[in-house]
Amino acid sequence: MDDRLRHAPVGVLAVSADGTVNDINEVARSRIGAAGDVVGAPLAEVFPRSVEDSLLLAFEGSSITETSFEEYYPELERWLGVSVASTDDGVAIYVEDVTERRRHEQSVEKLRIEHKRTAVIETVLSEILTELVGATSRAEIAETICRSLGETDIYEFAWVGEREIGSDSLVLHAAAGDTGETVAAVRDALDDETTTTLEERAVETGRLQAAQPLVDDSQVPDSVGTAGFADGVQSALAVPLVYGSNVHGVVGIYASGTEAFSDRAYTSFETLGDVAGFAVTAARNRNLLLSDSVAELTFEVGDGSVVSRLSKALDSTLRLEGVVPHGDDALLCFVSVEGSTMQAVEGAAADIAGIDDLRAIRESESGGSVELTVRGSTPLLAISSLGGTVRRANFDSGTGRIVVELPPDGDVRRIADAVSRDYNMEFVAKEERERSVTTAREFRDALHDALTERQRTALQTAYFADYFESPRGSTAEEVAASLDITGSTLLYHLRAGQRKLLDAYLNESSRSSETR
Repeated sequence: MDDRLRHAPVGVLAVSADGTVNDINEVARSRIGAAGDVVGAPLAEVFPRSVEDSLLLAFEGSSITETSFEEYYPELERWLGVSVASTDDGVAIYVEDVTERRRHEQSVEKLRIEHKRTAVIETVLSEILTELVGATSRAEIAETICRSLGETDIYEFAWVGEREIGSDSLVLHAAAGDTGETVAAVRDALDDETTTTLEERAVETGRLQAAQPLVDDSQVPDSVGTAGFADGVQSALAVPLVYGSNVHGVVGIYASGTEAFSDRAYTSFETLGDVAGFAVTAARNRNLLLSDSVAELTFEVGDGSVVSRLSKALDSTLRLEGVVPHGDDALLCFVSVEGSTMQAVEGAAADIAGIDDLRAIRESESGGSVELTVRGSTPLLAISSLGGTVRRANFDSGTGRIVVELPPDGDVRRIADAVSRDYNMEFVAKEERERSVTTAREFRDALHDALTERQRTALQTAYFADYFESPRGSTAEEVAASLDITGSTLLYHLRAGQRKLLDAYLNESSRSSETR
């Protein structure tokens, strides 16, 4: 080897046609990790091996194949660029370390794929939101998720499952994409009580569960990992469909890459789970709102309800007047109390876990009414999150009875089963009830009859005088002056009229039938 090649900035090996190393410069020694005297040794013993072994293949024919390639060498943990060229007295092999460039290219490609995946997730979110406008069942939402994820070129397949009626087991309801043998292995694992899948852990915890690479995760059933390896599936993510404290189901997403789900993707998929959970709840609520008939379910409840525990602590009778969702995991419960003072109620509520706040609304000699802020997992919140409406609830010294209204579809049994199982409630009865259809004119006529002449006059005058606008076009004093009454009298009539309007709108029984 002449001095020009010996001191070249690239690695150079001089090799004979039969693959014997004749010479090597110091740069090549460093690049391939050669130690000691390698002159006279076979090239296969001097040069490290790659998966493709392109260098050795160039020496296999009757003549040397001139070639250039870049390959990863696991022994060196680096990428090498190799060129093979014939010379007058043999073969020259030129070696460059291209690891930094290849890693930069991989980083760029990884970012490109991540951006593409994020765009897919955002598209799915958009489709689910669009589906929410007209979705009437969980099946529509499940099919939308599966189709949007499973039929893309960045994920192998996706499936959606939910709890089976009467148990905690998951069942597969929809799947899309190249499922291969993996989805069958997942289905079998769901039926195997000795194993726990990613999707089952996601439902149990309400949090995302990931495995990448799939085959190396000890928490993935062996059968799923083996099937995934055969199908070329290397990553999996389980996304719970969550609304409030309830997990409606789960989405399992499987991909070919070993790092298919980045931290940014986790955030997007958490949003997907929340949106899908909300979509399921919204579909249920819409079914209840538009249904011509409803199913009334009656439950006996013990200490699974904080209101029941409060009644036990007070040894009193409590009646739930209404509930209003407050955030994702809380309810405002309006409760009337019979047989206890407000001071006793406040003292007892302070010791009950789950009651965050209490505000007295009205007090009388025999009781009163309070507003409770109930937070966490409770049957009342579960019923609300599952699309049900609590119509009546009475509690007496630690026991209670709750009447729930649900749309009369396949969810009735599922919801009844879930509530009974999770909150130690006993299902007592189910009754189908037809809803009366009220036209807009009938609704207005009923309101007209409920309001007194003075209430109608006060409401109409205040409305047309922009008293209810913000900012107000007229003050209470100005409206009262136009009616030739005092401001306090005007407010009395307005409050009485507004109360009747709200009673009618919220579909509650009128609190009083007397003329005010």
